[in-house]
Amino acid sequence: MKILVTGGAGFIGSHIVDELVRQKHDVRVIDNLDQQVHLGKKPEYLNPKAEYIFDDIRNHEIRDRAFEDMEVVFHEAAAVGVGQSMYQIGHYVHCNTYATADMLEYIVNSNHPIKKIIVASSMSIYGEGAYECDDCGVIYPRLRAEEQMKKHVWEMLCPSCGKAAKPIPTSEDKPLYPTSIYAITKRDQEEMCLSIGRAYGIPTVALRYFNVYGPRQSLSNPYTGVAAIFSSRVKNDNPPMIFEDGMQTRDFISIKDIVKANMLVMENKSADYGMFNVGTGVPTSILDIASTLIELYKKDFKPNIVNKFRAGDIRHCYADISKIKKLGFKPTVSLEDGMRGLKEWGETAEAEDMSDKAHKELVSRELVEE
Repeated sequence: MKILVTGGAGFIGSHIVDELVRQKHDVRVIDNLDQQVHLGKKPEYLNPKAEYIFDDIRNHEIRDRAFEDMEVVFHEAAAVGVGQSMYQIGHYVHCNTYATADMLEYIVNSNHPIKKIIVASSMSIYGEGAYECDDCGVIYPRLRAEEQMKKHVWEMLCPSCGKAAKPIPTSEDKPLYPTSIYAITKRDQEEMCLSIGRAYGIPTVALRYFNVYGPRQSLSNPYTGVAAIFSSRVKNDNPPMIFEDGMQTRDFISIKDIVKANMLVMENKSADYGMFNVGTGVPTSILDIASTLIELYKKDFKPNIVNKFRAGDIRHCYADISKIKKLGFKPTVSLEDGMRGLKEWGETAEAEDMSDKAHKELVSRELVEE
């Protein structure tokens, strides 16, 4: 098939491109080589068997060329950065929400034979994950109250009875309570693609990625995933900075398994018009991730647990993957093996530690507890 990958020079997109090329598809990429991610350089890992258009998907002058004869679109392009999105609001809305709307408008008003759209969504659209209270049952709380956070009571309390609630796997049925502009725009991307897909009979699938990690993550981008941010810190002999007490949990999934999920839903008609969590179903604490990377890099320091909070941070969220499992998906990369692969990439990758600068920006905008 002839396949377009937006954002195909990036971390996730480039791995999807590699697999599509391996499967003998005709692959075209459009990517604007965002400065914050690529530092003004073309990545060395770009697949020579794919065609590349280094331009912005919002550039109307190149869209006919980008979409010409394409049958499938993997829409991976997005500005990424939870904290940054809270003060670069227009940028994130324009790059994510508007760009996706513009792309969809073009698809439905052109003659290009698009047969399937697969859009990268995000676990961030859930906000907090799902919890269970011994007295009240399953609950879907919003953010923890600021008064609670100022007391450094980190765990989620039931909003009805005030008792401690325990995290449980988050399914696709959970209400969406995005807590950042980034998360709102990811919800926009998902919902617009699914809505237009259903209306025009274009099979569309949204994959809600949990915390993806692996080779090719930008280690110089302080707004990327926590595993890459910690890798950059550790590689540069700086202890990872951890907010709260470090026991908050996420679901870390290898890029290899993310690619498998994308190939699965491309080929499986049962996935059409659906949204699916893509994770491992296993919660891992942020402290464990930091400690693992320190050990892998053989550094002699400990994480810096600051016991402060950031606006909009959630406590726990890990995936219920029973829905995508019914399609045949099964994560295969262990956290240990995956982190080892990230470390091996990090040994040779450029890694300018910019996290202190990013932290100061959040502090200056009062998005971090003083």
